[in-house]
Amino acid sequence: MMISKLPFKNTVLHLCLSLALTATVQAQTPPPAQRSLLAQAAGMPAEFAGHFFDVPLAVRVELDGKLLGEAMITLSTDEQIQLLNFTASDDISYSSAEQQRWAGILSQSRPLGRCDHACPANLLALHYSLENSQLSIVTHNAEQNPAQAKFHHLPQQASNGVMLRNQLNVSHSGQQLTGNYNAEILGSLGNWTGMSSLQLTETGEHDQSLRYAMPYLYAQRELEGSFFRAGYFTPSAQGIIRQPQSRGGAPDSTLGVMIGSSDSLAVSRATPSATPIYVTANRPAMVEIHRNGVLLYSQSVQPGLHTLDTRGLPGGIYPVEVRLIEDGVVTSRSEEFVYKPTNWHNTEQRWRYNLYLGRQSRLLNNWHNNADGELSAGVMLNYLLHPRAILGLSGQRIDGTMQYGSSLDWQLNSRSSLYTNLYHSANLNTGIDLQYIYRYTNGDLLLSHNRSWLDITTDYGSYSGKNQQSAIAWQQRLSYHNSVSMRLSNARGNNNGTGVDLSWLHNGSLAGSDATWRLSVFDRPASISSGSQRNHGIELNLNINLGGKNQRVAASIGSRTARDGNRDHNASLNWQQYYDEGLVRNLAGTVSADRYGVSLAGNTGFSNSVLQGDAYAQQSSYNHQISGGLNLQSTVAIGDKHIAASGESTHAEAGLIIDVESDVEQLQLRADDPAGFSTTLQPGRNFIAVNPYKAGTVQFDFADNEAHALAIQPAMSSYHLNRGGVAYRQIRVMKTVTVLGRLLGSDGQPLSGHQVINHASRSVTEASGFFAVEMSESSPTLDVQHKGRPLCALTLNPAQHQRENDTLLVGDLQCDASLAQQQPPATAASLSNASAPN
Repeated sequence: MMISKLPFKNTVLHLCLSLALTATVQAQTPPPAQRSLLAQAAGMPAEFAGHFFDVPLAVRVELDGKLLGEAMITLSTDEQIQLLNFTASDDISYSSAEQQRWAGILSQSRPLGRCDHACPANLLALHYSLENSQLSIVTHNAEQNPAQAKFHHLPQQASNGVMLRNQLNVSHSGQQLTGNYNAEILGSLGNWTGMSSLQLTETGEHDQSLRYAMPYLYAQRELEGSFFRAGYFTPSAQGIIRQPQSRGGAPDSTLGVMIGSSDSLAVSRATPSATPIYVTANRPAMVEIHRNGVLLYSQSVQPGLHTLDTRGLPGGIYPVEVRLIEDGVVTSRSEEFVYKPTNWHNTEQRWRYNLYLGRQSRLLNNWHNNADGELSAGVMLNYLLHPRAILGLSGQRIDGTMQYGSSLDWQLNSRSSLYTNLYHSANLNTGIDLQYIYRYTNGDLLLSHNRSWLDITTDYGSYSGKNQQSAIAWQQRLSYHNSVSMRLSNARGNNNGTGVDLSWLHNGSLAGSDATWRLSVFDRPASISSGSQRNHGIELNLNINLGGKNQRVAASIGSRTARDGNRDHNASLNWQQYYDEGLVRNLAGTVSADRYGVSLAGNTGFSNSVLQGDAYAQQSSYNHQISGGLNLQSTVAIGDKHIAASGESTHAEAGLIIDVESDVEQLQLRADDPAGFSTTLQPGRNFIAVNPYKAGTVQFDFADNEAHALAIQPAMSSYHLNRGGVAYRQIRVMKTVTVLGRLLGSDGQPLSGHQVINHASRSVTEASGFFAVEMSESSPTLDVQHKGRPLCALTLNPAQHQRENDTLLVGDLQCDASLAQQQPPATAASLSNASAPN
C-alpha cells in the first residue's frame, strides 16, 4: 500500500488547519446535514482558503458508515474531490481489495453530492464534512449487511482465459512400462466455464495397446447455491461433502446434463488424506497409486512401514489401488480410500444434492466398454442431521445395473469422529466400511474395519465369498523427545494374515547436530518377497541433520525375512540435499546391502518457471533389474492476449499473468494474497494462481524484506475472475530518488493544487508551490496536470541539481502552459488506473 510522501511538517499544518476551521465553523450556526462544501467553508478566514483548496488533505474515509481507511485527498472550489492514495491505517472494516477498488474509482476527480450518471460500484453520493475532516461514500448497499451475504457475486466484467494443465506420470519396472499423460483444459467465457481433457495411457499389460480417451468436454455455469452442467462428462460429486461409496464400478463418461449444489468452487490445495495410507515394504521398492486404472502418482520407499504422500492427489473421498513393486515384481495390491473432505456446518442449508441424466458414451475413446449407449442416471444426497453429523445417500445406474450407497459422518465430540459406509451393487458386491478416530492431548487412535461379500472376476482372477480387513493404528507422545506408535492389522479373504508394527522415535542431537533415532519391530503376513514365510525382523534407523536444514544423512541396520524364507541382515546409507534456488530443488541417494548384494537408488526433485516434477531410479540387489519413474507437471495460461507457463500453479483454477519490468537485475519480488498464498516473482513473465469468484488483492513487496531505494508500481493489484479466467498485470520496479522543489507558473507565481506525476509516484503541490515526489532515475521526467488537464512536461538532469543521499533538490521549476500535450501523458494514465480492479 502506498504511503504519503508529503513532508511531515506540511501534514501537521493541514491537521492543525482542519482543527482551526472546525472551531470557526462550530462557532457559527451548526450546519445542516449534507451542506455543500462551499457552504461549510463560508465562514473560513480568507487567508486559510489557499491552504484548504487544491492542496493535499488528510481525511478519514467511510463507506456506508464503516471505516474504509485514512487517505490523502484534494478538494477544489468547484466541489470536485480526488483521492491521491490511502495511507497506513489499522482497524479498517473492509478488505484491502475493497479499499483498492475505491482508490481506483476516486483516482479521477469526481463531484461531491448526489451521483446522477456514470455511477460506478452502485455509488449514490459523496460528501465531505469540514467539521470532522471526513469523506463519506454512500452506495445502494448502505442498508444491507454484508455479513449476511451467502454468495460471492460473479465478475461483472468479462474474465476470459484458458489454462492447459499437463501431467505426465511414467513408471518402469523390469520389462513393464506404465504411464499416463493427461492434458486438462480449463477455460472461461463470460460467466461460463468450459472443461475438457485428453488422456493417453500405457497400462503395461501385454495384450493391451496404447489407450486414449477424452473423459469430458462440457460447459458449466455457477448459480447461487447450485450449478448447471451440460455436455460430455464423467459424473462425480460436486458440492457433496460425504459421497457414499459403492464398490461395484465407477460411472462412465455420460452425454447429458447435471445439476446440483455448489459452494462456488474453492482452489484445490495440497492437503493430505485425513486417513493415512500405509504400505509395508520388505525390500527397496516403489509404490504406484491408481484410480480407475489410471496412474495418479508413484514414489520410491525403503523397507519398513511407510505413510504415502497423498498431498498431490485430488480432493474428495474415493477408492484407489495401491501397488507395491519390489525387484520389478508387483508383490502387493490393496484397495485404499483417499479421504479429503471439506467442512459443512450450515444448518440453514441441510440438503445438498447432485442429479445427472444421460447415456453412457465414448468420445475419442478406445477403452473397452460393453455398456456403451446404456442409460446413465444418478442421484447423490447429503443431509445435515446435526452440525456434526452428515448423512449421505446415493443411487446410480451404471453399466445397466443399480448401485446404492449410504454413509454417516459423525463428529462425536471435539476429540473423536466416526465414519460408516454401507453399499450394495446388484449381482456384484455388498459391504460396509467403518472408521473411528480418537484424538487426545498426547496421541491419537484410529480403528478401521471393512467387510464385503464379493462375486467378481477380474484380469487377476475370480473370487466369491467374504472379504474383510481390520486395523488399529496408535500413536503416543511420551515426552518432548520420545514417542511410540503401533499398527495392528488383520485380513481374511483374498489376503489372509495378521501383521503388527511397533516403533519408538527419539528426537535429540548427536555431535552437535539434530538427530532422530527410530527403532522398529515388525511381524507381517507372508508374501512373495518373503518366500511365502511370515516376515519378521527389527530395524534401527538414525537420521542426522547436517549443515543446517538443507542436508541430511540417514543410516539403518536390521534383519528381515529374505526372498527364500531365510534370515536377511541388511544395512543402508542415505544422503539428502535440498536447494533453495536453481532448477534442482533436492537430491538423494541410497546405497543398501543385504544377503544378495548391493543395491543403489537415487531421486531428485526439480522446478523452474515452466515445469516441476521428480524422478527416481533404483537397482535391485536380487536380480540387478533397474526400476524408475518420472512425474512432471506444467500449466500454460492464456489471457488478455498474453501467454505464460508455470511449474508451480498446477492446481490453478484462475490466475494472473504478471510481467515484471525492473531496473535491477536478479531482483526477487514477493506476491502476497490475504486469501493465503505467497509466491516469488522474477523479472520477466510470471504466472500465479488466485481464487476464482471471490474478489481479491495481490500485494507486491521485496522478497528480502529490506529497505530499497526502489519503487514498485503498482504496489498492489485487484482481481475478480471466473473459474478458468486469466488476467494480465504489469508492474515496474524502478530505482528512485525523492525530488524536492517548488512549481511556478509562467508568471513566476507558485502553482498550488497541481499534480506532479512520474512513473514511480504522484504528488500535489502545496499552496506555496512546494512538492515532494518520487521519481524514476531511468525516466527523470515530471508531468504536471491540473484538474485532469495536462499543463507541461519537465525533463530533469540530476547532474545539474544538488543531491543528498536519495534526495534531489531541484529548487524552482517553471511550468509553461504552452508546453501542454494534446493527450494526457502515459505516466499519468498508468498511475490513475494502477489500482483499478479488473
